Amino acid sequence: MVRPFSDSKTTRPPVWSAAVLAGASVLALVALALHQERDPLPVSLPGVAQRPKAPAPPQQSAWVSPLSRQCGVQDQTLRQRLQALQRDLPKRIRRVSIDPSNYGERTSRDAYGNSVDTNPSLVVLHETVYGIGSAINTFTTHHPHDQDQVSYHLLVGEDGQVVETLDPSKRAFGAGYSAFKGRWDVTNPNMDGSVNNFALHLSLETPLDGEDADSAHSGYSSLQYDALAVVLAHWMRRYRIPFEHITTHRYVDLGGERADPRSFEWNALQVRLAALNALC
Repeated sequence: MVRPFSDSKTTRPPVWSAAVLAGASVLALVALALHQERDPLPVSLPGVAQRPKAPAPPQQSAWVSPLSRQCGVQDQTLRQRLQALQRDLPKRIRRVSIDPSNYGERTSRDAYGNSVDTNPSLVVLHETVYGIGSAINTFTTHHPHDQDQVSYHLLVGEDGQVVETLDPSKRAFGAGYSAFKGRWDVTNPNMDGSVNNFALHLSLETPLDGEDADSAHSGYSSLQYDALAVVLAHWMRRYRIPFEHITTHRYVDLGGERADPRSFEWNALQVRLAALNALC
């Protein structure tokens, strides 16, 4: 057939064109199949600098949580006491404004420009070593040098009082050279990484006989464990933190210098969290 608006003569297409086209189609399908079976090659865009990855933390021993799944307890007196404390705690919390040198903002990018998750996903337990008043005095004192800067989000006194020293949205300086399950954030290129950018820090007031460097002391009061459980249950629900991510300063510290909280009774925390349905 003559093409419209053409005065050229009809020409017969070459007899081999159909075979060539068929062969090309087969080759294209084979190439596509082979391409889909292998991983895509990284593509470097011209003029776009690739951000370096932050260094990984050193190896740690595996964290095995002393807590376990448990749905409820038989001790109804304990349950009722904790539920009452749960209702009253917001009114009982004492809040203290600490010096800005002792805390920072949670940063959404690390020192190398990589995006990091700042949502709290870890709770680190500490102890004050000295009284709760001493800890507050330290946090409210200006510290211009990095090695002196320290803070926790909450303090729990021997009498069960709860003192919020830093809003959970801020980054407390609770653990310097630290990591958890192979994770840290390097927020300063001149310093090692830390869990602080994604952690919540809570410290128990140390009893009087623990104001030393001994490996143990008389332990924490029942009122402290009550308040601790209520606070932790709240954080676990608010930030969806699993109980396996409640750990200690002793574990996250990579320098091997920390031992806190000493003489901590995980069973005392276990039964209280279960009573609050936080382990189910």
